[in-house]
Amino acid sequence: MKEFTVAERTAPVRRRLSMQRKEELQGYVFVSPWVIGFIAFALGPMLFSLYASFTNFNITSRMDFIGLGNYIRMFTLDKLFWISLYNTIYYVVFMVPLTTAGAVLLAVLLNQGIPGMRIFRTVYYLPAVLSGVGVYFLWMQLLSPSTGLVNTVLSWVGIAGPAWLFDPDWTKPALIMMKMWSLGGGMLLYLASLQNVPAQLYEAAEIDGAGAIRRFRTITLPMITPVIFFDIVTSTIGGFQIFQEAYVMSESGDGGPQNSLVFYNLHMWNKAFEVFDMGYATAMAWMLFVIVMGLTLVNLKFAKRWVYYEGGDR
Repeated sequence: MKEFTVAERTAPVRRRLSMQRKEELQGYVFVSPWVIGFIAFALGPMLFSLYASFTNFNITSRMDFIGLGNYIRMFTLDKLFWISLYNTIYYVVFMVPLTTAGAVLLAVLLNQGIPGMRIFRTVYYLPAVLSGVGVYFLWMQLLSPSTGLVNTVLSWVGIAGPAWLFDPDWTKPALIMMKMWSLGGGMLLYLASLQNVPAQLYEAAEIDGAGAIRRFRTITLPMITPVIFFDIVTSTIGGFQIFQEAYVMSESGDGGPQNSLVFYNLHMWNKAFEVFDMGYATAMAWMLFVIVMGLTLVNLKFAKRWVYYEGGDR
């Protein structure tokens, strides 16, 4: 019987290791463009902004390290910081529940098997396609106190419409109403989720004598909770990033009247690109990151109590 040497016995292992290293190298080569792009355009700027938040960086002079100076100034000296944070939280607190509930209700109504329903779905989705400055100018015309369509319609039923964008008490509700106009994106998600709910569940509930409201509460809502959770998280993040609406629709982009539209991102923008206080602006950016990350973690924590998945796991 032929005896194999150590080199002959380990040759297959070496070949497998060589092929494995070759495959790993090829994998690294394929992912290297993304890695390089991430380091150059995402991780690098993030680390730079983190360092800049501890400096007096203002573009025109050198960066001097000042420690927690920007953060101390943010919480103790900048009154607009607290105003902007309040305005943003106000917007998020009312916008997220209203848009979520509105999108669910709209999806339920548009999920009925009625002839011509596709036309209604298209009509309700179209506002979600429109975006940008044009939409904001359109709503500025609609919300005009004297000639706007909204106040004109209210006058038909004997209601004196408010000044909307010129009244500090109505500026944020006006933006929330404008957000409600574009429910089509969320509606489409919920509509797709509703159509995936097994019809057998509704049939069994009807046999047991469950009414429409009970079927909605015990079947429909639990089955679409993953989409509701996704919508709440993304809407919350998007709400804290509100900027364009306030910049375009406020007086000269300064967040007026009476700072009622000074949202967090608008205040941060003004600090960065109006007075070039970049160090302070980056500190605000990282504080916003902490706030949004904290709220997201809270949502993830409480999601286990009310989000149901098809497999029965929470």
